Amino acid sequence: MSFPDRPGAAPGSTRWRLDIAYDGAGFSGWARQPDRRSVQGELEHWIGQVLRLPAAPTLTVAGRTDAGVHARGQVAHVDLPDDAPVDTLHRRLYRVLAPDVVVRGIRPAPPGFDARFSAAWRRYVYRLADERTFPDPLLRGHVTRVRGELDLDRLVAAGQDLLGLRDFAAFCKPREGATTIRTLLDCTAVRRSGEPGTGTVEVTVRADAFCHSMVRSLLGALTAVATGARTREWLREVRDATTRQSSVLVMPAHGLTLEEVGYPADEELAGRAAEARSVRVLDGTTGGCCD
Repeated sequence: MSFPDRPGAAPGSTRWRLDIAYDGAGFSGWARQPDRRSVQGELEHWIGQVLRLPAAPTLTVAGRTDAGVHARGQVAHVDLPDDAPVDTLHRRLYRVLAPDVVVRGIRPAPPGFDARFSAAWRRYVYRLADERTFPDPLLRGHVTRVRGELDLDRLVAAGQDLLGLRDFAAFCKPREGATTIRTLLDCTAVRRSGEPGTGTVEVTVRADAFCHSMVRSLLGALTAVATGARTREWLREVRDATTRQSSVLVMPAHGLTLEEVGYPADEELAGRAAEARSVRVLDGTTGGCCD
């Protein structure tokens, strides 16, 4: 199987898109780490082994999930030699990978595609069980239990205060040289009415990108408001702070799942990637380094 070179891949190689799902419980996050099991490390190792490459390839991912965070709709790209037998890669990876990580699809990337920088948005869902929930013990590794009862109307109303382009420094673990300016596009919540896990609350957040620990910090703040432990005025004060706030609880990783990554039309991929590499400012400009 051969395809023409695509912008971004080196001469003699082709860029491929991988759609990936994994249970994060057994991983120290996405990113490759010495002496620790990571999703990136597992995939790069086995792709190299299956294709008999002289060195393991490097995967670029849409969102670097933390240790314990799950993914159902993760996206990555990898540049592989044109003569590599990629047509059998999907089937062979299914055979060798551990069952907690699955490559759901492999296909040639369109011109200009960059899994990280071309992404227009990421959608996460955080799952909660409160006093109204009848939790399914088989799903306990994906749902976080909280005390009290969650008022979803209060939670969603508080979430509206966080929407838009703003500096989310109060909710992020700082990284040297990285910006904390993001655009939060959606914040919604629903309570499941049927089995399994009747009453489980699913909070969805969607943004152009997220900072390190941002989603779990947002959920810690929103949960505090929804249970009545904190007020909406407190959340607004936290929102407007310019440094990380210790009063915000970072929720456990296991309740969080990356559900989907959205991309623009093929002809807009390269432009989106260039925009995303630019510096973010609070004057309406989007873009910037993102996860």
